[in-house]
Amino acid sequence: TTTRESEAKAMASAASKSAAVLVLLVSLAGVATTVDARFRAMQWTPAHATFYGDEATAETMGGACGYDITAGYGADTAALSSTLFLDGYGCGTCYQIRCVKATACYRGSPVITVTATNLCPPNWAQDTNNGGWCNPPRTHFDLAIPAFKKMADWHAGIVPVMYRRVPCMRKGGIRFAFQGNPHWLLVYVTNVGGAGDVGEMWVKGGGGMGWLRMSHNWGASYQAFGQLGGQALSFKLTSYTTGLTIVAADAAPASWSIGLTYQARANFK
Repeated sequence: TTTRESEAKAMASAASKSAAVLVLLVSLAGVATTVDARFRAMQWTPAHATFYGDEATAETMGGACGYDITAGYGADTAALSSTLFLDGYGCGTCYQIRCVKATACYRGSPVITVTATNLCPPNWAQDTNNGGWCNPPRTHFDLAIPAFKKMADWHAGIVPVMYRRVPCMRKGGIRFAFQGNPHWLLVYVTNVGGAGDVGEMWVKGGGGMGWLRMSHNWGASYQAFGQLGGQALSFKLTSYTTGLTIVAADAAPASWSIGLTYQARANFK
């Protein structure tokens, strides 16, 4: 285990402990009542940032998390080095970043807020400190160009930054984008509040069936095998970072269809 991976696990543990004991009551409408269960901002930490894609951000859509333009994250996004990406469990997390100690930094060191939507893969053909910016154990952010240009002159290419993990401020409930076929349901999870991440997920249909554990497919997607058509679907989600669990009851109606996105009422704080 690398030092950076240990730090990431320590950060997750600290976040979990900082959230007080959770008392979770879920109504039939899927609205969760909690006691001091909010994810808290973490400490500022040094790293570096580059940029990728173009002004239109077409190249930053999709990627290793599987988000498309309907996810609603816009151009304020980042690809994370594997130290932060955590095999896809870092998808949807939110960070504040500011350029520091470089002439390319804008005056006042403005703070930007971005959502993690992609992986910045290692480049083993280049030295870690000379082109291989996303090689482990480096902590690195490869930003969409519009986001980078909010804090620094893009001509610099790479700048030193300070960053911190922060709560994701989302409007409305969690969204579930359905893919797959009648025997396999693949769900992309977006608009996640609080810590922004999902570590475990279950689905439950009508007719008295119990919770069916879904497996992590890739990025921000989870899958279930079985006949789930013709019944309203509820989802139970546990945050990867905090360990908090909520239920999105009746998130999709019995008439749900592959290719559509459904929004629940419930969300993490």
